[in-house]
Amino acid sequence: MPADFDLIINGGEVFTPNGLAPIDIAVKDGRIAELGVFDPGQAAESFDAANLTVLPGVIDTQVHFREPGLEHKEDLESGSRAAVMGGVTAVFEMPNTNPSTVTADDFNDKLARAAGRMWCDHAFYVGASDDNAEHLPMLERLPGCCGVKIFMGSSTGSLLVEDDETLREVLANGRRRVAVHCEDEPLLRERLALVRDGADVSQHPVWRNEDVAFTATRRLLGLARQTGRRVHTLHITTAEELPLLAQHRDIATCEVTPQHLTLVAPECYEQHGTLAQMNPPIREGRHRDALWHYLRQGLFDVVGSDHAPHTLEEKQGSYPRTPSGLPGVQTLLPLLLDHMNAGRLSLARLVDLTSAGAQRIFGIAGKGRIAVGYDADFTIVDLKAKRVMTADWLAAKCGWSPFEGMTVTGFPLATIIRGDIVMREDELAVKAKGRPVRFVETLTPEEVEA
Repeated sequence: MPADFDLIINGGEVFTPNGLAPIDIAVKDGRIAELGVFDPGQAAESFDAANLTVLPGVIDTQVHFREPGLEHKEDLESGSRAAVMGGVTAVFEMPNTNPSTVTADDFNDKLARAAGRMWCDHAFYVGASDDNAEHLPMLERLPGCCGVKIFMGSSTGSLLVEDDETLREVLANGRRRVAVHCEDEPLLRERLALVRDGADVSQHPVWRNEDVAFTATRRLLGLARQTGRRVHTLHITTAEELPLLAQHRDIATCEVTPQHLTLVAPECYEQHGTLAQMNPPIREGRHRDALWHYLRQGLFDVVGSDHAPHTLEEKQGSYPRTPSGLPGVQTLLPLLLDHMNAGRLSLARLVDLTSAGAQRIFGIAGKGRIAVGYDADFTIVDLKAKRVMTADWLAAKCGWSPFEGMTVTGFPLATIIRGDIVMREDELAVKAKGRPVRFVETLTPEEVEA
């Protein structure tokens, strides 16, 4: 007789919409068929999750996998491999590649490159440029598109949208939530003289100071209010931005990164040098304390890794000519589990920041919770396992992390995507089977053909 189900996960504690429960999960045709108590023999395959915790699949909504054009740093295969090794089941990838992702052809090229190579499910941002605003309402609804990304600072070429007129035009074209890097480019140019002729990397948060971030966020929120456009502010870093964002919850959601919750200046620059250089910068303790306070107050909607790898050779140049960015997709969940075990956040808050929040604000279809009918995406963790994040565990092509050698409590042991066990105890499946993420607002097949 054929089995009733394709996969049964039994014996674990499962984080359902009702909270943790000692129940089993039955999977059929890539989706959750039923929650209850089952005999493992009812399925073609079973997973014994005794003493483990089954979480909704982790979704990382900000990664830079560098393909096309910058594959010496990372590519779609290696970046997604790092993702599933760290328990991540889906990623949203950024448009600042070479060429930038600003047209339908650019976008479809990325989808084609991902097919059969990406280990996790995936969606791609379309970049807003100085000349594509009128096309954004169509581009943002392409199947597999997670939305539009705006760089107000720290980008190159046409992806930089620094003036209010262009920013207003971008926000006025389209309706899905827009993700924004908020650093004020005019202020960055004005303050560049502080480091232009050479400086210690500890001056990075002096050049890109609090006002650089706050000014951009304030400008964005004002224009979002004028145009009625929902925005998502990425990698918030300053204490000053947080109460401002709290006043605009009807139009603005926000993200924090594990790096800004974990590292602190000036110690991170003393210990890691340019390996801790990212935009916006790691800042001093009062900012990190404020991020944690507002995280516990419920302000942040998601945690994103801002995985942005560069080679060691590139990173070992002279500041400020060294590139900003560090890898993070593989270490996102271990860092958060370690913070949870240290009492800084609850498991329920962790789940909301890594799965339910992304589903809620981006309109993801069928992911973000363990419920009947949803995709069978699971991140299975040992909440009490102590692991050292070693160099041989890191899968990103750049081969380094500022968190290498750190001991964490809590670790991902398996990554299951649409019922396929993609990673189990640091071993990968035979074949990459990632697919485009589905969204509520997308083009119909007829519109795509047209």
